[in-house]
Amino acid sequence: MNPAVILMAYGSPDHLDDVPAYYADIRGGRPVSPEHLEDLVARYRAIGVGEGDGPSPLNAITEETRAALEAVLGVPVRTGMRHWRPRIADAVESALGDRADLLVGVVLAPHYSALSIAKYRGLFDEAAAGRVETRFIERWGADPAFVDVLAHRCRVALGGGEEHVIFTAHSLPARILDSGDPYRDELLETAWLVAQRAALRDWSFSFQSESPTGEPWLQPDILDHLDSLAAGGVHGVLVCPIGFVSDHLEIRWDIDHEAKRRADELGVRLERIRMPNADPDFVEGLAGIVQRELQAVIA
Repeated sequence: MNPAVILMAYGSPDHLDDVPAYYADIRGGRPVSPEHLEDLVARYRAIGVGEGDGPSPLNAITEETRAALEAVLGVPVRTGMRHWRPRIADAVESALGDRADLLVGVVLAPHYSALSIAKYRGLFDEAAAGRVETRFIERWGADPAFVDVLAHRCRVALGGGEEHVIFTAHSLPARILDSGDPYRDELLETAWLVAQRAALRDWSFSFQSESPTGEPWLQPDILDHLDSLAAGGVHGVLVCPIGFVSDHLEIRWDIDHEAKRRADELGVRLERIRMPNADPDFVEGLAGIVQRELQAVIA
């Protein structure tokens, strides 16, 4: 067989001038207020997305991960973005142009939800459209290698200390619970597995990065959670984002800026783990997940 991997990610604007088009894509063409757009541009500028010709540091991390995964697997890996370039359909076409006869899709997001991973799968399946055999990895948040990566980062960041660890993930509209969506349960499972692996005594879970849509989102939010922890006498926390694998906006701004500012106001010391990004230990674990899928087909 001639397999290829389609590595999918959310995507990020390459330059500040791209922010309006990027968010229009996310919102399906619904308008963004000038005030909100100005705030988004300021956030991206603060984390290093500029107005020059250099690539976004966020998309650069995805490319580093793609290249490293390809080197470990020894098969072509194409990047496809849900909301930016290259699109998932572009990645599929590129792989088919190289005569791939098996495509394995995997998203750089470990936990399944109908509002997230299912959307990627839909775009992947639509692009392949019965022209090639496909496999899609829907979830890998409980994979032992991934758990080990996060547990090791917790232990390194704690340095033998006993600070409270907060596991976080992107919030989603609370209505997903009415349909039995497994997202929250999968996140809590990963948090528990990492806590056990790292022998954590004091930990909790909260959501982050809620969008202002006017409907209830999954709770607790990390900012409110920090208020509760401080009221309970916690003086130091380590944030371990289990729903994210790279240093994108939800990490560099929502945690490093907003959550850090709230913690400072409360007199709480806040640190976070080093994100997996394209580090060899993370890439090796992700490669193992893909390899098992490939072997299952070839066998």
